Formats: sequence, structure tokens, C-alpha cells
Amino acid sequence: MAVRVAINGFGRIGRSVLRAALSDGAGDVEIVAVNDIAKPEMAAYLFEYDSTFGPWKGSVALENGALVIDGVRIRLTGARDLASLDLSDIDIVMECTGLGGERSFAEAGLRAGAKRVLVSGPSDTADFTVVLGANDEKLGPEHRIVSNASCTTNALAPLVRLVEAEWGVETGWMTTIHCYTGSQPTIDAPGAEYARSRAAALSMVPTTTSAQRLLDVVLPGIAGRIEGAAVRVPVASVSAVDLTVMTRARPDVATVNAALAAAGGVIGRTDRPLVSSDLRARPESIVMALPETRVTSGGLLRLFGWYDNEWGFANRMLDVAARMGSL
Repeated sequence: MAVRVAINGFGRIGRSVLRAALSDGAGDVEIVAVNDIAKPEMAAYLFEYDSTFGPWKGSVALENGALVIDGVRIRLTGARDLASLDLSDIDIVMECTGLGGERSFAEAGLRAGAKRVLVSGPSDTADFTVVLGANDEKLGPEHRIVSNASCTTNALAPLVRLVEAEWGVETGWMTTIHCYTGSQPTIDAPGAEYARSRAAALSMVPTTTSAQRLLDVVLPGIAGRIEGAAVRVPVASVSAVDLTVMTRARPDVATVNAALAAAGGVIGRTDRPLVSSDLRARPESIVMALPETRVTSGGLLRLFGWYDNEWGFANRMLDVAARMGSL
């Protein structure tokens, strides 16, 4: 029986989740409801016409309070307070508003009658933070509010777990080369941080990333061994992880690439000389660029991987929802 899911917040991740579910098949997940405060006509328009992924190739319509995509009816509501809705038929609310880091906000799905909530971002107050390929074996039925961490953490943590298991991690540094997001202005505008107040599409912006902190949460056994930072760059989609680590064992490039190629699951790989736009809409959490692997004479291991920070993360939301529904 399919896991019945409602999406709260029909922004970049919410729409990407629905597109991924209807494009590639969501397996045991059925999206049955969407709640967003935007006008229904705007919600339908932004789903149908997407500047990153292109126009939807099928049909999109509004009919009697429902968003109908290729004949699939999805009830559409516009409640500002999710708890005011009746979600007693919903197994999991995907909390995609960007406000779900606050437990009181995330709990609105439970108050509406849904069984569990999956937050599409970091949350210090969630019952559990999960990353597929890193710590998902610890996800249990007692976890009612679950954080899916961040897109960068989903890319980084499975890779670090693999390196730790194969060769041992002594210490390391991660830089995420990250596309700009809606949190940045299109033109210079006052904000909480100086650099991130600058026009997103005109400059590379050095800033912080939550991935380093969340890595310690997801993989506590290596807490404190890897630090990291971000550089936001003027592209609209597809980001990268550049990871340099000192390992206890000293593998050569061929050995490392063989392990990366064999990893499978959420870790993809390519042996082609690709650029970021080539990785758009790849569903893996990270796609390792094998030609970029390096090992210095002193034993530093450098790994480079691409990740579609919207599409890959949206696919992990579907995967985790299916996992939660099976517990």
C-alpha cells in the first residue's frame, strides 16, 4: 500500500518533489495533497513552467480545488495554518516551507492528523536527522518528526562514511561550490550577512554551510574531524563537493576510484570530463567525478563530486518518505 504524502510549501523543493514523483515514479509514495499560500493559478503555473528543469511535458490544470497533472488529481489547499486542515488520511507531511526547523511549526502536520512529518532541511529539534547512505539504518518508528538534513549534507555524508570505512579519516576539509538560492538577493540588498547581501548572479560569495555541523550529527563517530565552508557561485542549479582528507591508510587513485565506482546507491559516478550543467536532474545524492581524484605524495586524498541540490534532494525526500512509511 502506497505511503500517502502531503506537501506543505510548494516552492523549489516542494515542486521538485512532485515533479520527481510524477516523472520517475515515486515507488511506494503517493502525493495526494499540496498546501501553499500562493494563489492556485500561480502554483499551477510555476509547476508547469520551470526555469531550471524546463516546461512540464504533460498537462496541468486546476479543477474543483485540485491540481490535475496528466490526469492525476492532487487536492490543493491554501491554509496558512496547516493544523487547520484535516490530514487524517495522510501518512507523512513533507514540510517544505523552509520554516520546519522550528518544532512548533513542524508539529502542525501532526496536529492536523498526519502520522509523521519529514522536514526538507536542517532541524535541531527534530526527533532524528537522517541521510540515506550515512545513518538511515538508525531511523525508527519512534521518530515522528524527521529532518532530511540539507542537500550538501546528503552529498557529503555518504561519501565521508565510505572513506571512513575504506581507509579511515584522520582530518579533512570540505568546500561546497554551491549555486545561488532564493535566500540571496538578485541585486544588492541589506541582509543578515554582508557577503550574502550581494547580487547572487554577479559574484562568487564566500559563506558558511550547515553541512559541516550536520555531518557531526549524522556521523558522530567522526565528529570534529572535518570542517567546511561554501562558495556560492553564479549558476542556478547543480553544486559540487570538493573534499580533501588525510586518511589513515594511503590508497592510490586507482584504488579510490574503484571503490567509488563500486559504491552504488546514492553515490553515482562519472568518468567523463563533465561540467555542472551536464549533471542537471541527476537523482543521486552525489555523482563522483573520477577524473578529479588526486592523492598527494604526502597522503592527502582529494575527491570531487557533483550534486543537483534540488533534484537529488527531492529524490531523497521521496526515498526517506517511503522508508518512514515502511517502519
